[in-house]
Amino acid sequence: MTRWTLPPDRIPDAWFNVVPHLPAPPQPPLHPVTREPVGPDDLAPLFPMALIGQEVSAEPWIDVPGEVLDILRLWRPTPLQRAVRLEEALGTPARIYFKDESVSPAGSHKPNTAVPQAFYNAKEGIARLTTETGAGQWGTALAFACAQFDLDLQVYMVRASYEQKPYRRVAMETWGGAVVASPVGEPGHPGSLGAAISDAVRDCVGRDDTHYALGSVLNHVLLHQTVIGLEAREQLELAGERLPDVVIASCGGGSNLGGIAFPFVPDAGVRLLAVEPASCPTLTKGRFDYDFGDTAGLTPLMPMYTLGHDFVPPSIHAGGLRYHGDSPLVSALVRDGRMAAVAYPQGPVFDAAVQFARLEGRIPAPECAHAIRATIDEALAAKEAGEERVILFNYSGHGFLDLAAYDDHLNGRLPAEPE
Repeated sequence: MTRWTLPPDRIPDAWFNVVPHLPAPPQPPLHPVTREPVGPDDLAPLFPMALIGQEVSAEPWIDVPGEVLDILRLWRPTPLQRAVRLEEALGTPARIYFKDESVSPAGSHKPNTAVPQAFYNAKEGIARLTTETGAGQWGTALAFACAQFDLDLQVYMVRASYEQKPYRRVAMETWGGAVVASPVGEPGHPGSLGAAISDAVRDCVGRDDTHYALGSVLNHVLLHQTVIGLEAREQLELAGERLPDVVIASCGGGSNLGGIAFPFVPDAGVRLLAVEPASCPTLTKGRFDYDFGDTAGLTPLMPMYTLGHDFVPPSIHAGGLRYHGDSPLVSALVRDGRMAAVAYPQGPVFDAAVQFARLEGRIPAPECAHAIRATIDEALAAKEAGEERVILFNYSGHGFLDLAAYDDHLNGRLPAEPE
């Protein structure tokens, strides 16, 4: 057997909160003007109170509302697959498993948090959301979620991705979202997630009917994603495995990484590995410091690894990984040595993606391909050491809409990256 599923009634009914398992309590975000710790009133113009409460909660488990579970059941639980053909091609004694988040309506892990965010905003009487999106997966997921709760949505899409991926815009508009390129009014600017966040926050502030929604980085976002790792733990047991030796995921802001890795943080023998692009090496070359989450300095300052909020990354195809900062929770785990990080240039990443596609029949999103690259290297290291290892990685999204990226790779047109 190479595929393990769970029945719909086995969706986790509570999210796993990693905060009680950190070596030290998280540092608080700071107000962008006063530099004092922010309170609920500071965040109320942006988020519903339920999400603000989750952002600062130290409770070990937080219940998933029934209305959210009803929508998650459209595609959850997602399957756990074993990459047997890849194992055989590599000649490795490692056993490679991947959690397939590509089966969601939006084709990625992003609806896991988009649905609860839309639910809590609708419950508070909000009629409209604004957001940013890099590669488009988050904007697409939030458009889907807003359609379920009759919310209007305005998406600010990083200009480089807006031009590279028009099909993502069409998906968002099909679900009812409005999409513009960011930075607004700067047509020659490639854009960045930080600039798009600034545009979305500016739009939100001052409107009583509007809140802002973020698809990564924040504590409540990663909390919602832990359904991935919770399901994976149970499915690994069904596969006859106790625990994985290593859990791997790509990392832009940290949502799919936190989703699969956080439920394994209490297991000291499980290694956790974040994989990022060499052109945006936040965890591997950034500094741990307080920094703004956006380019214009409108958001609270967060304690995280950062390349600087004015950093403008190259226009690599993995748009979801082009963020200057990282989740404070992920950053704390890396800083304290509980999680490791590695960076790859996109050439070797696409090599791994093509190998995986030809062996396993699935074309991964460029972001997900980073995790596949690290998984292959981990499997080859197990082969060299002559060790059986259980490798779990998050297949965070499919790449059926990213064929232009593969065309550039296969025909030698990938843009040069900085040394």
